[in-house]
Amino acid sequence: MAFFLETLIGGLMAGMLYSLVALGFVLIYKASGVFNFAQGAMVLFAALAMARFAEWIPKWTGIDNPIVANLAAFVIAGAIMFVVAWLIEKLVLRHLVNQEGATLLMATLGITYFLEGLGQTLFGSDIYKIDVGMPKEPIFALDSVFQGGILINKEDVIAAAIAAGLVALLSVFFQKTSTGRALRAVADDHQAAQSIGIPLNRIWVIVWCVAGVVALVAGMIWGSKLGVQFSLTTVALRALPVVILGGLTSVPGAIIGGLIIGVGEKLSEVYLGPFVGGGIEIWFAYVLALVFLLFRPQGLFGEKIIDRV
Repeated sequence: MAFFLETLIGGLMAGMLYSLVALGFVLIYKASGVFNFAQGAMVLFAALAMARFAEWIPKWTGIDNPIVANLAAFVIAGAIMFVVAWLIEKLVLRHLVNQEGATLLMATLGITYFLEGLGQTLFGSDIYKIDVGMPKEPIFALDSVFQGGILINKEDVIAAAIAAGLVALLSVFFQKTSTGRALRAVADDHQAAQSIGIPLNRIWVIVWCVAGVVALVAGMIWGSKLGVQFSLTTVALRALPVVILGGLTSVPGAIIGGLIIGVGEKLSEVYLGPFVGGGIEIWFAYVLALVFLLFRPQGLFGEKIIDRV
């Protein structure tokens, strides 16, 4: 039972991190109808910016306190992601309004390669580390209930708590603020929102900036766990099944979908892997997404699209 709980908790922690990346997809698609394949590149670019500025700031300013340096690097990287998001919307997507989905797809793919190249040019292509002070050593919990206790990685717990806090903050933003209500109005009907005076361009800039901040937090957490390297863009590919499972237009769906994928990957690898030679964790999410595409293509919480002819 203790080993099962360890696996379950590990899956929940991984699922929260998947959800954080999936949120970027959902936010942009919900507000603008664009499936942003550049989200993984945004995560990488944000992580590179934070990692490099955390190295440069002590050299430039003489600040020895790593907490202050990391905080300053986070603020600078956040400002950079705001600028990047604003430029993407202003220079690319604003001119592609009402274009075909294939056109928008190619545009976001182009943005992906541009950000990867720009990140390599500005920040280098080595493997960098982000050290935000999250403890790496595991702890043993519930040792009075289970013999030997349950092994829990403190870094995963803190990362999941940060992800959950950001999700809660975004939920409050969407539900309680006038800008959040405007975003939801645009998501429901672009033309109706525009007819009552909601400026679509400003809303799209805001949602891309929010997605940039989400990418920064995701990049910071994944960079702390795995190191900042160009394979970090593949994190977005791991989040695609989460979006399909939860629904392209549902923020709660991104959270629940991430938890299901995270737990499913860990449990299937541990309990089914020995019977098939292992490796289930790599493809489990994609097979589950394929099943949903066959039987419930809108996902668990997505809106069912009905075309009347």
